[in-house]
Amino acid sequence: MKVGFVGLGRMGKPMALRLARQGFEAVAHNRSQGVLREVASEGVEPAASPLDAANRLTPPRVVWLMVPAGEVVDEMIWGEQGVLGGLQARDIIIDGGNSHYTDSVRRAEALRSQGIDYLDVGTSGGLEGAANGVSLTIGGPRAAFEVCRPVFEALAVPEGFAHVGESGAGHFAKIVHNAMEYALLQVIGEGFWLLERSDYDFDLVQVAHAWNHGGVIRSWLLELVERALSDRERFDQISDYVGGGETGEWGIEEARRLHVPTPLIDLAVSERLLSQAGESFARRVVAALRLQFGGHEVRTR
Repeated sequence: MKVGFVGLGRMGKPMALRLARQGFEAVAHNRSQGVLREVASEGVEPAASPLDAANRLTPPRVVWLMVPAGEVVDEMIWGEQGVLGGLQARDIIIDGGNSHYTDSVRRAEALRSQGIDYLDVGTSGGLEGAANGVSLTIGGPRAAFEVCRPVFEALAVPEGFAHVGESGAGHFAKIVHNAMEYALLQVIGEGFWLLERSDYDFDLVQVAHAWNHGGVIRSWLLELVERALSDRERFDQISDYVGGGETGEWGIEEARRLHVPTPLIDLAVSERLLSQAGESFARRVVAALRLQFGGHEVRTR
């Protein structure tokens, strides 16, 4: 099976390489030619444009978009050099980015009229997941999901993917996932700030290590706390500015629409918006964690 891949950023590049290493033929496009040269050396066929990538595929054509949410997704589909020009009825477009679920519904309806199936895929797992296996929530036509099942099996960890509903469901689930992530990161940051400010001279790395072996709160995020704080010199250079916020705000909007109280998520999003107002150890922990699991940008002090 040959898969087109458009977008070789922090997540896209290791995912395209993982497909190639799993035995798939992969053809990829990225605006940066340097990245294309890198992946070409590892067996991924470079394409000059999204359209060129689609033209190099054989039916049923499957194109995975891994680009930022918003207008760029529409451009990659319907633009002058968009993938749609190289697709035919029963071909499939997958959006693996963090699109708003209503945009996914709109795109699915527009493409359905042209006989193209559209799958919205919430992709989670950070940089380590992209290289070693992600978690996927998938929305859209069940038949298209079944066609793409081998691709999902190759990219996900065992039992790490599911068809969760009709168009929009995959990205709605990812919005909720990210909103929950905001609250989890915030409570971890605050807890370690409390340890840091206590009357005791805690070794924070030691505490994180102990908690992560049998503690009720043991988790991958706690492993990342241990990793981040192990290099205290680097940690101390990180500003408490915390980036992101869009998917968390989307989660709050949906909570309001559905009349679901989400006080912890609300506060976590507010903390991100306040993070430029002054120093906070908790925010620095959150910023360091985002660097650890997602390679997100941090600011130095």
